[in-house]
Amino acid sequence: MDTPPGHQQNADQIAYWNGPGGQRWASRQQAQDILLAPVLDILVGRAGAKSGERIVDIGCGNGSTTLAFAREVGPSGQVLGIDVSAPMLARARQATPANAPVEFVLADATVYPFDRGSFDLVTSRFGVMFFAEPTLSFANIRKSLRPSGRLAFACWREPRDNPWMMVPLQAVYQHVPKLPPQGPEDPGPFAFASEARVQRILGDAGFADIKMERCDLSLDIAIGGGLDAAVQSALEIGPTSRALEGQAPELRAAAAISVRETLVPFVRDQAVALPGSIWIVTARAS
Repeated sequence: MDTPPGHQQNADQIAYWNGPGGQRWASRQQAQDILLAPVLDILVGRAGAKSGERIVDIGCGNGSTTLAFAREVGPSGQVLGIDVSAPMLARARQATPANAPVEFVLADATVYPFDRGSFDLVTSRFGVMFFAEPTLSFANIRKSLRPSGRLAFACWREPRDNPWMMVPLQAVYQHVPKLPPQGPEDPGPFAFASEARVQRILGDAGFADIKMERCDLSLDIAIGGGLDAAVQSALEIGPTSRALEGQAPELRAAAAISVRETLVPFVRDQAVALPGSIWIVTARAS
């Protein structure tokens, strides 16, 4: 499978998103779109895209964010979705109507030669926390924006603010070693949890008027499918899935039982909703 050229320090992320990790996200596209729909709704609302605008969607993945913004800009606009994951972009292209004002490109946004000063808005739903050198990445991304062009993205807050991910993971840790600890500036889902760090990165990359809004959520990890679906979701994607990679079937089975027991208190009819929390970050090119 093709992989994009990229910044050498992003090589591990490019390999992950073109391997089994990217395949899992592609295969769970429909479920993840439902799970994360509340985030997309908030992001689209805060970004304020207008008819006819040109938008870049960083880390567009399976394309749901790209298509949502395409609906906002209409046929006179354009949305460029960029991602390093060939499996996810293949899914995005399959889901895109032939007449949609959308283009997808397999590339690393750190080094991609954007058309300078040609876009009105850069956006992302959880696609910007995986850069090894985020200041360098955002400086390159900023080049795509017109003067005073806008930036709006969603990123996860601290792990303790996101029990929907951490509760199943703690249950699995009864059976497997903990994942290697991540430093506060290592790429990963929580790399932009620190408000001070995000302010510093964006400021150094040439953005101004940086604002960060806390948005607390309730995320149904069962997506209406009941407890069994919630357990399956927890085991197949995210940090819990990573902790179980390569483990023996009997150990995985025992871990699944623990996850199930841990999630029982959160069951409400067919929903299994746990708290989550994000930042909505907005800024403009200076």
